[in-house]
Amino acid sequence: MNLDFNKTNGLVPVIIQDYRTFQVLMLGYMNEEAFLKTQQESRVTFFSRSKNRLWTKGESSGNFLLVKDIQIDCDNDTILIKAEPKGPTCHTGSSTCFGEETAKGFLYKLEETISQRINENDEKSYTNALFKRGINKVAQKVGEEAIELVIEAKDNNDELFKNEAADLLYHFLILLKAKNMKLEDIELILKNREKKPLS
Repeated sequence: MNLDFNKTNGLVPVIIQDYRTFQVLMLGYMNEEAFLKTQQESRVTFFSRSKNRLWTKGESSGNFLLVKDIQIDCDNDTILIKAEPKGPTCHTGSSTCFGEETAKGFLYKLEETISQRINENDEKSYTNALFKRGINKVAQKVGEEAIELVIEAKDNNDELFKNEAADLLYHFLILLKAKNMKLEDIELILKNREKKPLS
């Protein structure tokens, strides 16, 4: 990574994005020292312009940003960090400094929770109990939820329909785990099916 710190007077902007939901969490700045510290410790460290020193996000609150991936833009003067937030990112208590609480991308967080319940063999977890019954039972449950969704689609109760749709997606994620697949694998299939615009 050949960042050009001289181009921007020693500081480069850093966009922090939730690695699961893709939501933009905050914007900060790094000098070369902060960037190296971030790489070494896998926790986001900025150069604070107000404190005039290095500042590791979460050093006082405990709400660290754990680095999952670092990307540099095409001009080598902006950083994108995909991170796992340990608590709220904003000092206001919000998950993002931009005040935009959204459910978009939540399926990835849910997929991770499902995987965690199963991997840790959580005895109290419905998800884990269903998974342990085997792929046939998981697939059967997806089929049942699909039928319930079809039934609700024929009625006029939007809330019941949305809840059945949520149940279907939830159980579909368990089925993907049982098949050792990820939601991203299915998205890729859909993306590859996307029709290219006519020239």
